[in-house]
Amino acid sequence: MKLEFFDPPMCCSSGVCGPKVDPALAQFSADLAWLKRQGVTFSRFNLAQQPMAFAENQVVSKVLAADENCLPLMLVDGKAVCKGRYPSRKELAGFAGIEASDAVVAASESCGCGCGTGTKGKRSNCCG
Repeated sequence: MKLEFFDPPMCCSSGVCGPKVDPALAQFSADLAWLKRQGVTFSRFNLAQQPMAFAENQVVSKVLAADENCLPLMLVDGKAVCKGRYPSRKELAGFAGIEASDAVVAASESCGCGCGTGTKGKRSNCCG
């Protein structure tokens, strides 16, 4: 299985930088970190930093030509499966073939930064 993520132009590879971080990007970055911990490999491309990845991929080029607002875009085995928004952790689990109930439990244990909760359900220090 091949998972690929194509992001709109961002200042850095994850988009989670600067004084005003988009909460959706922060959650998606945490979800990708979770996916990686599950042993799933994927590729992620930023239009501002890797424009050739967009130009050289026929599916991405075709989707972009038909809908300029399609980014972010996710491909699974070369097929567009999610466009115009970031998929949820549960959706990512489904695309990756991971048990969805595991994704829901893991998402509820996370405070959104990917670090999880501390003791007795309290947020750990990295979450503020």
